[in-house]
Amino acid sequence: MLRWQLSPVTLIPTFLGMVCVLTSGAFATAADYGIPQVATINEKIRQGWEDYGISPSPEEMDTVWARRLFLDVLGRVPSVDELSEFSRDRSRDKKKNLVDRLLFDEKYTEEYARNWTTVWTNVLIGRNGGTANNSQISRAGMQKYLRDTFARNTHYDKMVEELVSATGANTPGMPGFNGAVNFYMDKLDEDGVQATAKTAQIFLGLQVQCTQCHNHPFNEWKQEKFWNMNAFFRQTRAMRGQMPGNANNGMRAMTLNNVDFMGEGRNIDNAEIYYELRNGLLKVAYPEFLDGQKIPTSGRISQVNRRDELAKFIVGSDNLQEAIVNRYWGHFLGYGFTKPVDDMGPHNRPTHPELLTYLGQELRENSFDLKQLIRWITLSEAYSLSSKITKGNALDDPTVGEPPKFSHFYLRQMQAEQLYESLLIATQAHKTRGNYEEQEKKKSEWMQQFVTAFGTDEGDEATTFNGTIPQALMMFNGDLVMDAVSTKPGSFIYTMAAEGQDGKEAINHLYMATIARRPTRKEVDAANYLIGIHKGDTAKALQDVFWALLNSNEFILNH
Repeated sequence: MLRWQLSPVTLIPTFLGMVCVLTSGAFATAADYGIPQVATINEKIRQGWEDYGISPSPEEMDTVWARRLFLDVLGRVPSVDELSEFSRDRSRDKKKNLVDRLLFDEKYTEEYARNWTTVWTNVLIGRNGGTANNSQISRAGMQKYLRDTFARNTHYDKMVEELVSATGANTPGMPGFNGAVNFYMDKLDEDGVQATAKTAQIFLGLQVQCTQCHNHPFNEWKQEKFWNMNAFFRQTRAMRGQMPGNANNGMRAMTLNNVDFMGEGRNIDNAEIYYELRNGLLKVAYPEFLDGQKIPTSGRISQVNRRDELAKFIVGSDNLQEAIVNRYWGHFLGYGFTKPVDDMGPHNRPTHPELLTYLGQELRENSFDLKQLIRWITLSEAYSLSSKITKGNALDDPTVGEPPKFSHFYLRQMQAEQLYESLLIATQAHKTRGNYEEQEKKKSEWMQQFVTAFGTDEGDEATTFNGTIPQALMMFNGDLVMDAVSTKPGSFIYTMAAEGQDGKEAINHLYMATIARRPTRKEVDAANYLIGIHKGDTAKALQDVFWALLNSNEFILNH
C-alpha cells in the first residue's frame, strides 16, 4: 500500500462490523479474594449504587479485563501467549493470580518500572521536560531515578521525601548524581513560585497557583499560605555543574544545592520574605506548613534545612495519602474521586469521601506500598465491570458532568505511550528491540509527533491519543503501522502466512493480539470474504484484517 492512499481497506473497520465494546458473562456477587481492602471498596461503591438507585453493568469478559489490566499496570496490551496462560488458569483466584504476577513476578519488574517511570515523568516534568536544547532538566536523569525507584518498589512516602529534599547533580555520570533533583531544576525561577505550586498540586492534591496573587474565592488556601509554603524553597539554588573530563553536556549539567538564605530583610537569623497584597501593602511570610506547623526562622542551613522540614511535613500529612489514592484511582478507573484528581478540598468534594479517607489510611498503614494500592483497586468489583452501559446505569455519565458512580468501566483513549508499546507487542516488534536507551529514544521520537501536533509542554490531556485527524492519519499510514502490516519476508504477517496456519487460526490470533477476544461469526465471515477477494493470498488478506484491527476503536480504546 502507498502512503496516504485511500483504498477499499480503509472501510474495513466498518465492514467487519466492529464495535467499541463487546461483553459477555453474567454478573455475580463480587469476590473480595479475602482482602479486606477489596471488600471495603466493594461495599462502599455498592452503597453509592443503592443510594442513587442504579445497577452495575455485568462483569467484563476475562480476557478483555486482562487487557485492561496489562494496559494500566504495564502500559501495553498482553501478548497472545500471555492471554493463553491466563485463560488456562481455571482457579477462582485467576484474576488475583494475574494481578500478583504483574506486580511481583521478576519477569515483569522491568516493564512495571518502565510504565510507571513514564507516568511519573509526565507528572513531574511533563512530556517535554528536558527535551529542549539547553534545558536545565536532564530527562534521562529523571527517568533513571524513577526507574530505580519503581524497580525497587520504593515506598511512596520515601519517594516523596527524596524528591522534595533532593540535592546533587542532575545528569547520569556527574559526580554526586541524584536524578530526583530534576523535579525542581526548572521550578526555582521567580523565587520558586513553580516549585511551590507543583509541590502542593502533585503531592498534596491542592491547586494553589492562583493564590500567589490573591485569595481564591472558592479555595480555602489563601495568599498567606502560598507564601508561607514558598518560604521553604528560599534556601535552594540550581547551579551550573560539570561533567567529568571533557564530557561536558552544556546547560544540562546542573546541580541543586542548599545554601544559606539571608532573608529579604537582610537578617539571616530571622530570614523573612515579603509578598504584596492586591491593595499594594507588603506582608511578611515565614516557613509554615498548611496545617500551621512552623519551623525556626533562621536562614542558616546549619541551623535548619527548610526543604528537609517541608518533606517531613508533607509525608506526615493526611493530604499526601488521599492525594495519591485519588491519583491512582483515577488512573485505573478513568475518573478520580474529584475532577481533576489534583484539585481537592472543601470547594471540590469527593464523590466517595469515606472510601477516599479509608484507602488513604490503609495505604499509610501498609507503609505507602503502591503495589498494594494497585492490588486493591484492580481486584475491586468496579474495575471488573463491563464498559457497556445498561438501562440501569445510563445516568452514570461523568462526561456530562455527573459525579462518577463507577457502575460501569469508563471508556478512555490509550495514552500515546500505551499505544506505541501496544503496537510493538501486537506486531511482535518488541522481540527485536535494542537496549533501554535505544528503546526510549525511538519512543520519544514517535511521541514528538504528538507533542508537535498539539504544541503543548504541559503533559496534559491535550497530548493524549484522542483521534484527531493528524493522529488518525498517523495510524492509517504512519511508519509504525505500515511496518506492522508489511508482507515483506521476515515480517509478522509474512511469517504467519508462511507457517501455513489456516485462515481461521490466523484470524483468531490477530484478534487476540489486538483486542483480546476471538472474532464473532459475522467478523469471521467478513475475513473469509477478504480471503476470497485476494484469491487465496493469505498474506494479503491477513494484512487487511490486521490493518483494520489496529485502526479500530476497540484497539485504540481502553475499555
